[in-house]
Amino acid sequence: MKKHQKEFIRSRRDFLRQASCASLGVTGLVNALAHLRLMTAALAQSTPANDYKALVFLFLNGGNDSNNMLVPIGDPASSMARADYEVGRGVIGIPRAQLHPLTIPSSTRAFQQHYDGVTQPLGLHPNMPQLANLFNAGKLATFANVGTLAYPVGSRSAYNSGSIPLPSQLFSHSDQQTQWQSSIPDRPFASGWGGRAADLLHSSYNNATSSKVSMSISLAGVNSFQIGTTGNVIQYVIQPSGTVNVDGFGSNYASTIDPNADDAKRFKAFEDIMRLTHANLHEEEHNRIIRRARNTEAVIGAALTSAAASEASFNYNINNIFTAASANHKLGEQLKMIAKLIAGRSALGNQRQIYFCQVTGYDTHSSTLNSHGNLMTELATGLQAFHDVLQAMGAWDQVLTCTASDFNRTFTPNGTNTATAGCDHAWGGHAFMMGGAVNGGDIYGHFPLLKTGNVIGSLDAGNGSTNRGRWVPTTSVDQYCSVMARWLGAQSSELAAIFPNLPRFDDPFAISTANANFIKPALL
Repeated sequence: MKKHQKEFIRSRRDFLRQASCASLGVTGLVNALAHLRLMTAALAQSTPANDYKALVFLFLNGGNDSNNMLVPIGDPASSMARADYEVGRGVIGIPRAQLHPLTIPSSTRAFQQHYDGVTQPLGLHPNMPQLANLFNAGKLATFANVGTLAYPVGSRSAYNSGSIPLPSQLFSHSDQQTQWQSSIPDRPFASGWGGRAADLLHSSYNNATSSKVSMSISLAGVNSFQIGTTGNVIQYVIQPSGTVNVDGFGSNYASTIDPNADDAKRFKAFEDIMRLTHANLHEEEHNRIIRRARNTEAVIGAALTSAAASEASFNYNINNIFTAASANHKLGEQLKMIAKLIAGRSALGNQRQIYFCQVTGYDTHSSTLNSHGNLMTELATGLQAFHDVLQAMGAWDQVLTCTASDFNRTFTPNGTNTATAGCDHAWGGHAFMMGGAVNGGDIYGHFPLLKTGNVIGSLDAGNGSTNRGRWVPTTSVDQYCSVMARWLGAQSSELAAIFPNLPRFDDPFAISTANANFIKPALL
C-alpha cells in the first residue's frame, strides 16, 4: 500500500498516536511551541560557549531554471538523462562541452529510484566553474527535485488522478514562495519555518543575558520565512550597506558629534521622547519598536567594528575577497554583510543565528540562455566569495548555506528561437547546500527522469496538451529543510512543531530512500 493511502485510512487510535502539531490549530501550535521552548531551554544549559552555528537561507526569487543549472553531461548514446535532455530542452539546451563536470561518487543513491542505480554524468552551468570546483572538493552538494508537497505524490498518474491533496495554487509565484518559506502548503499562512525554529531554539542556545540581537536577521526586507508564532523572536532587517540611521542627523550621526550643536540637542530630545511611556497602546508600541531598533543599531555597529578588528588580526579583508571573486553585485553585497556579522558575532551575543537573503530576476520567461546565465554567474561568484571569506575567518565549519526557489521552470521551451525562447512556471527543482558540515560532492534526493508526457516513469505533472516537464517533486520542503533545522539543534519533538507535516513523508533521518543525509552524521 502506498504511503499516501495509509495517510487517509489511519484508525482513530493510530491518528491520536501519531498526530503532531499538524493536527493543531494556530492556538495549539503556539502553546506547543511555548512548552517545547521551556523544555529545550532546560536541556540546552550545558551547550558549550563556542558552539556557534549560523544558517544562511538563500532564496532565488522568481523560479530558478535548475534544469540548466544541474545538467546531464554524458554521451547521449549511453546516458538516458542526456538523451532525454537534448530532446526536451530543444533550443535552450546547453551543449555538453560547455558544462563543468561533477565527480559523482559511485555510492550515490540519487539515481536508484528512476535510473535503476545507473549513475548519470552531470555537470554545472557554464558560468559556474567555481561551484563545480567546490562540489568536486567535497564542500558543496546538490539536492535534486525538491519542492512543495502536502503529501507524497509518487507518479504522474497519481498527480493526474486528483486523489492526493496538492499544494494550493501550484505554479503561482507568491503562493509557492510563501509555501517554501512556511513548509505548510495545505493551510493558510501563519508563520515561517525559520521563525518557528527561532521561537524554539533562541531560548535554548542564546543566553538571555548575552544575546543582544534577534536570532532572525534578514538582508532582504521583511519575509515570510522568519515570521514566528510566539512573538518572542522578531526578525531584524538590515541593509547590505549596514543599519539605517535615524534621518536628519547626518551619515552615522556625524552632525551630532559636538554635544553643543543644535543637531545633537535635537537628537537627545528625540531619544528622550522615545524613552517615555505612553498610555495609548499604539503610541507605546511605536516607541517600543523605535527603542528596539536604536538599541540593535548600536549592537550591529559594535559587531561591524569587531569584524574590522578581526580582519586586521587574521590578515584578511572581506571587501577585497568579494572584489577578487567579482562578487560586486546584489547577492555579493548581502553575503558580504552576513560575513561581517559572523566575523563580529561576539558582539551579537548569539550562539545560533538564522540569516535570510534573497535575489530576484529568476522569472525567465524569455531570453533564458542569456538572462539565466547572468544569474548563474551572480550565484556562483557570490557563493565562492562567501566560501573564501568563511575559510579565511575560520568559520567555514560553523555556517550552513542552502538555496531555495519558488519552483523550477518548464523543461520544454516556450519558443523556437534560441535568442528569445524561455521557459515557464513549473514545480520540483534542484538546490545547493554548502558548508563544512555538508557531506559534499554528492547528489541528494532523486534525479528525475527527464521524459515528458504519458510515458513510463515520466514525472511530468501535466495531462493532455500540457506536457511541459513540470517535475513532481520526489522530496518535500519539510524533508529538505528539517535537516537544516536538525543541524541547528532541533530535536525530534521540536522538528514536529517546526515541520508539522513531516510525519507524512519518509523520515529523512532514518529511511535511506529519502536520501537526505547531506549533513555529516557526527554533526547532527
